[in-house]
Amino acid sequence: MTGLGERLRGFAAFWWDFVVGDDWRVAVGVVLALAATAALVVTGLPAWWCTPAVVLVLLALSVRRGMHDAQK
Repeated sequence: MTGLGERLRGFAAFWWDFVVGDDWRVAVGVVLALAATAALVVTGLPAWWCTPAVVLVLLALSVRRGMHDAQK
């Protein structure tokens, strides 16, 4: 692989690890929350609450899943 190819691969690997991290479910949930927020904005409805609400639910589910996995 060329130097440019290796740098691009490293750059992509960094962003994948940064965005997805340890739990792909949270990353998918955030993307869906942003899409839902955008859909609310397009319809003209207030959308400020959507992303924070979904993030709180995702956080609770992630912590619950982590506690469950730690008990095994």
